Amino acid sequence: MTLPSVSEPLGVALSERGYSDLTDVQSAVIADDVAGRDLLVSAQTGSGKTVAYGLAMAPTLLGEDGAFGEAGEPSALIVAPTRELAMQVTDELTWLYAKTGAKLATLVGGMDPRAERRRLAQGVHIVVGTPGRLRDHLTRGALQIGSLKALVLDEADEMLNLGFREDLEFLLQATPAERRTLLFSATLPKPIIQMTKRYQRDAHRIEIAKGQAGHADIEYRAVRIAPNEVEHAVTNILRHAEQPSAIVFCNTRETVRQLSSGLVERGFAAVTLSGELGQSERNHSIQALRDGRARVCVATDVAARGLDLPSLGLVIHADLPSDAETLQHRSGRTGRAGRKGVSVLLVPISRRRKAERLLAEARINATWGAAPSAEDIRSADEARLLADPVFTEEASEDDAAMAARLLEAHSPEVLAATLVRQWRARLPSPEDVFDPNFARDTKAGRPGEREERGPKKHERGGPSTWFRMDVGRKNNADPKWLLPLLCRRGKITRQEIGAIKIFDRETKFEIADSVAKRFAKEAEISDGDDITITYADAAPGRERKGGRDGAPGGDKPGFGGKPKFKKDGPSGGPSRHKPRRPKAKGANANS
Repeated sequence: MTLPSVSEPLGVALSERGYSDLTDVQSAVIADDVAGRDLLVSAQTGSGKTVAYGLAMAPTLLGEDGAFGEAGEPSALIVAPTRELAMQVTDELTWLYAKTGAKLATLVGGMDPRAERRRLAQGVHIVVGTPGRLRDHLTRGALQIGSLKALVLDEADEMLNLGFREDLEFLLQATPAERRTLLFSATLPKPIIQMTKRYQRDAHRIEIAKGQAGHADIEYRAVRIAPNEVEHAVTNILRHAEQPSAIVFCNTRETVRQLSSGLVERGFAAVTLSGELGQSERNHSIQALRDGRARVCVATDVAARGLDLPSLGLVIHADLPSDAETLQHRSGRTGRAGRKGVSVLLVPISRRRKAERLLAEARINATWGAAPSAEDIRSADEARLLADPVFTEEASEDDAAMAARLLEAHSPEVLAATLVRQWRARLPSPEDVFDPNFARDTKAGRPGEREERGPKKHERGGPSTWFRMDVGRKNNADPKWLLPLLCRRGKITRQEIGAIKIFDRETKFEIADSVAKRFAKEAEISDGDDITITYADAAPGRERKGGRDGAPGGDKPGFGGKPKFKKDGPSGGPSRHKPRRPKAKGANANS
């Protein structure tokens, strides 16, 4: 890449990295009219800010030959809010300055400070660190910044939010007055403006994000879910997308633990990032995502700050973010540096209005819909299998010989069926999820818009078999969670379930005759819900209209009442909901 304002070594590095054009913020910071000036830059997450300030400070740091001189005291200091972001910045600047002879050091909490001091004593050109650890090394005299030429504050708004103002002001006051200061922030709240006036000299203001709605390279979706189906919805979204890597955001460490455990049990290669992990554990998780050993990261907001994975194509908000800014920060983990991405918000019934408010405040137009169904996923799997490049690769002599032997022993149909079976066996099974569909009277294109339905496979009055389960109204039985449970336990679809009649201590329901035997066999096996499903002795009578123990509440299936769901947190995180079991009466109460 050849640009007048980019030194040759950096231009070569950009070309080798696959850059054909610079992003808006990268172009803005190297314009002729800002050369050598202090900068106050507001740009959205994922816009290429690290490379931007790497390019911006290069003329200040490099000699006429485009290289660094002998390493000693650092020429540049970059301050980041989290360990992950600081390490990510180091990685980015390492390749950007690879041909300049740059020596970099990362100073962050959780790492051995003695090793960091030895690295500083060897001489460095650029130091990247977190506020507290940088202040500690300065106070102890290990970090000398008398020769500093450039200071960068990366994600300054986040550092203030995390309570680093005192540390930042200490660092700013300790640096030489003639330094160049580059301040990058996703937003520009009043405290940032005050800091700029105090510590920058005639800063040139660049606002790339102003006036933009959301993020042009991210497709936003809002998915309706029942409160207890977060884990199932996440499972189906991951399976339907089949992205090389994805991140799932939760609001609490406990939710991270529960959701990641559930995904691993289902067969996903998942890791976690939360504040309870040590630095070595964090590094292991990030490296597993980078080298493909893990495809899913379940994380809290702060722990994932600064995480940049080139293959990250999907962000799922298992818990709704607290505000519009957090929504944008989370979503900005994907759609970076010109790549496309998808951001999916899971919206329980009770959180719909908050989701609409967040999207409006962030000026994001999201597409509302249901989570992918098991059938949607099976169709996508079939399309992926048919398009798999393995079928177009040239076979080796050994492979061709083995294929010939297989064709002698088995028919092509048997071999193809075996291939399909083995291909599916490596994939986590999709879940049957319930679409609450919210309000039914909203306008087209709005949340809750009722979708057209095809004809049901099992019409009321058709051949059916009655079953029973040992939960009823006293156990908070409600179709909102009964339907998904029946589909999951019996491996059937909602179209194969007929009437549901909820009694005080039991529930009876119809299953289409065409799948009844298979349903009975599958439903015998509990998946941890502690509910027994058996054939009903007889269809429920219609002569009694409710009120007495054991009688249904009327002729119609019992679809009334508001379910009582357990939640892990205020946003309705993954639920381990189990209905209250009936109290035993006598030795044979549960027989």
